[in-house]
Amino acid sequence: MSSLADKLKALGVKSTSSLPTPPKPASQSIDSVVPGDFVSTPLGEAFVAEQAYDSNYLHGRFSPFSSFPLSIISQWTNDPRINQLPITKFAFLDTETSGVSGGTGTYAFLVGAARFVDDKFVLKQFFLRDPAEEPAMLEALIHFLAPCEGLVTFNGKAFDAPLLVTRYSLHRIPVPFKGYAHIDLLPLARRLWRDRLPSRALKYLEEHVMGFTRSSDEVPGYEIPWLYFDYLRTGDARPLGGVFYHNAMDVVAMAALLGHVSEILANPYDGRVEHGLDFIALGKLFEDLGHWEEAARLFERGLELGLEEADFGVAVKRISILQKKRGDLGRAVELWKTAAKKGHIYAHIELAKYYEHTLRDAKTSIKWAKSARTEAEKADLPAYVRNHWLNEIDHRLERLARKAGL
Repeated sequence: MSSLADKLKALGVKSTSSLPTPPKPASQSIDSVVPGDFVSTPLGEAFVAEQAYDSNYLHGRFSPFSSFPLSIISQWTNDPRINQLPITKFAFLDTETSGVSGGTGTYAFLVGAARFVDDKFVLKQFFLRDPAEEPAMLEALIHFLAPCEGLVTFNGKAFDAPLLVTRYSLHRIPVPFKGYAHIDLLPLARRLWRDRLPSRALKYLEEHVMGFTRSSDEVPGYEIPWLYFDYLRTGDARPLGGVFYHNAMDVVAMAALLGHVSEILANPYDGRVEHGLDFIALGKLFEDLGHWEEAARLFERGLELGLEEADFGVAVKRISILQKKRGDLGRAVELWKTAAKKGHIYAHIELAKYYEHTLRDAKTSIKWAKSARTEAEKADLPAYVRNHWLNEIDHRLERLARKAGL
């Protein structure tokens, strides 16, 4: 009996094993994937891609081009140079690396750096075709950073800058940004949006603050080291197109975010700030900087826009204590009474203190202390929190009873 293979052979059908193996697609070099130039340096040749954004470019709802009023950011960073430098003296910098450990075995294989030049936002991406080219790449970056005196990064103080310092030091090349003023946007983003947004990652802020969604060219950050390792193994740069796009968007997003943040800090009331919680976050920041009048105004605006119950309690407590610090007890009392109606224990206690110490009215103070006890007893609180409140209130009631002669 003939086999199936024999029958197919008789019909002229060739087996797959006898068919020629299709040729593998040829590898493509980085310059055929990303437009760029090979730049000569004293330490060798480096590949540099360049693109420029005009002043009409919008990153979502915001432009990277702004007046960049940096006074408040300068105070927040405690670096007066930031307010003194023009934005053209800042470099926006982001790295893509072979890992996240940041040790001496971690390479920055792609460094995106941008600065404002002649009404354009010029981005250059310095790429490491081979680890042996690292000195040349680092040298090429030095030339681009030379006119600058400041850095803008996103988590760069903790990661990007120390990593590059390590790479420059290993090759005994002077660090080009040593002593630069440095704005790290991540800690600032945490201050402004940690109460409202579940994530402060740059891509999340792009989508939920700036209204920008990246294209299908985007690759997840966790894939980037493996894509580079594959490139080193195969020499095929095609998968790296998405890495260049990811890096470019990170750098442009930093410029747009800095412009937005600097402008809302300079003028929070022009419609850019839309959420009550964002006004509360701004109020906290201004209070910490000692701008009490502005902080109180921001807290009030946040309350006007409406807040969830838990956020309302935190905000009223913060502003009432601030008003007390400022000596505006009348406004503080109004806020405490509003909060007391909503069942906030601290507001009852603050009113008890006010009537005891300011108005010397022990009987009214006792009334507020008793209402505080009632709220503490019925509140859904952990036992230790409830006991804390009850012990404090009972001590207060005992003292007030003696004062009132009861």
